[in-house]
Amino acid sequence: MERLHKLIAQRGYCSRRKAEELIQAGCVKVNGEIVTKLGTKVKKTATIEIKGNQLPIAIKRYFLFYKPLGVLSTTTDDRGRPTILDYFGNEKGLYPVGRLDYNTTGLIIVTNDGTLANLIMHPREQIEKVYVATVNSIVIPQNIKAMADGIIIDNKKAAKAKVKVRRINRRNNKSVVQVTIGEGRYHQIKKMFAYFGYEVLKLKRERIAFLDLKGLKPGEYRPLTIKEVRKLYNLVSNHK
Repeated sequence: MERLHKLIAQRGYCSRRKAEELIQAGCVKVNGEIVTKLGTKVKKTATIEIKGNQLPIAIKRYFLFYKPLGVLSTTTDDRGRPTILDYFGNEKGLYPVGRLDYNTTGLIIVTNDGTLANLIMHPREQIEKVYVATVNSIVIPQNIKAMADGIIIDNKKAAKAKVKVRRINRRNNKSVVQVTIGEGRYHQIKKMFAYFGYEVLKLKRERIAFLDLKGLKPGEYRPLTIKEVRKLYNLVSNHK
């Protein structure tokens, strides 16, 4: 037996939170009967319909994707802009784990495993993510230390970060800075630099936990190995 909202997420239809909303709205049927009570447990093999569409008992799929510039970290866009799923052809039920901004490149996990997606995105997990930012000035040591110690973003102190300068180009007045964070707040890296008056010109996510971009070019992806999926689950707590 499994909680209905969790099972809907596992089958790749939507997040657990969205599934709860659909249940409360009377949009979900289990074995032909409408279910509106949150927390209802059903068999993992149950027939689930949402707005008349039957959910398949999907094989779980896991991919690493190198998001190019100018691609949305979403499943659809009403303005016709390219999305991550445009690169996955006939693969069904996939969605990105978290988001990268339209003008941010780099690593993102794409899956239909709602359980793992929710665990990775949960703030308590503090999964390390490594970003490389090119900024429009020479970043001074005092500001590097302040960012590492945690600064105020949107009226809330950010968690400590690992920050180091990779390269300084004095001729062009630019710096390339590596930032490692466990949080995933909205526009966090850009806001960290903006706090000191810097503008992020380019931003790339190079690593999520132990996963990196090795062997991938922008727009390419590869499946995660069974060992990698197990290792991800081992990184996060309270999963079943």
